[in-house]
Amino acid sequence: MVTPESIKNHIEASMPCELVRVEGDDGRHFSAIIVSAEFREKNMVQQHQLVYRALGDRMKQEIHALSMKTLTPEQWAESN
Repeated sequence: MVTPESIKNHIEASMPCELVRVEGDDGRHFSAIIVSAEFREKNMVQQHQLVYRALGDRMKQEIHALSMKTLTPEQWAESN
């Protein structure tokens, strides 16, 4: 069964991130906050595509739904 921790670890191993928080308790539906400098100068669709690429086949096979909020480090600093 997929866990929030396994998704977090997979994202962190696949792309540089300042912060990754993943929640979900049914093993199929998850939400995430991801902060990465890789998101700079990219629109939201491009940012999400980076995360989907990082997760690879897990998005097709193991994860039914992942809602995410993607932010640059600057955006994260402004929101906190």
